[in-house]
Amino acid sequence: MSQSKAKARNPLLEGLLPLIVDVGVPLASYYLLSGAFGLSEVAALGWSSVVPALRTVWGPARGRGVNGLALVMLVVNGVGLGLSAVAGDPRLMLAKDSGVSSVVAISILLSLRTGRPLMSAGLKPWVTKGTGAGAAAWDRLSAGSKPFRRAERRFTAIWGSTLVAECVLKVIGAYTLPVATMVWLGTVLTVVAILVVMVVAGGSCAEPMQKLVNAEVAAMGASGGASEALAEGASGVASAVPGAGGVRRDAVERGGADAPARPAGVGASSSNRS
Repeated sequence: MSQSKAKARNPLLEGLLPLIVDVGVPLASYYLLSGAFGLSEVAALGWSSVVPALRTVWGPARGRGVNGLALVMLVVNGVGLGLSAVAGDPRLMLAKDSGVSSVVAISILLSLRTGRPLMSAGLKPWVTKGTGAGAAAWDRLSAGSKPFRRAERRFTAIWGSTLVAECVLKVIGAYTLPVATMVWLGTVLTVVAILVVMVVAGGSCAEPMQKLVNAEVAAMGASGGASEALAEGASGVASAVPGAGGVRRDAVERGGADAPARPAGVGASSSNRS
């Protein structure tokens, strides 16, 4: 039963589930409530904060620590609620989006001080290819490999730094460039920032981490095969030794039974001479 349950589990889905629940659900619910159902921005932000709030409280209540992704989304929605009162000034409205995005960027950088890089949750499923062996190799390397941990932290640092730079450029552009220009340029800056960070962080961090994970999986597979071979060899030796002993005992018994009887006179004459 336990083996069938283990096989039924999907490592890729388990790795992506925190992203889906903590990030995807709040964003989707916000746009669905504000767009499809016509709720106000305040109401949509409030209702979309329910899942992150519950997830943030549920982790410490069960002794699992604070859920970083859920806490970030809760703070982002809170900042959005606070800035939702901003109206009238188009430049301030453009800068407001950068203020919300900066919360995410700063949270990513602050996660480096906690020892739990925030971007690792999104990177792990892709580096491990959603396999159980890859996930186990990731956990071992994250716990005991300094090169792996440096690359893991560097990946998060690159993402956080790039997003902070993007927010700063958006705020500067909001107050220095024409509003009509910043409306489309803000989207361009976001797309360019994501593409740059994917190339830089992917080549300098994700690829080396994937090589380390693959090497760890291969090493564990080789050691597992060697252990199985040793176990099989030991069991073979253990089964062979009693058989050999039985053969020797049979030979001794047959030799004792087949040996000719000693004449009685030989023993008597020997005793008489003594």
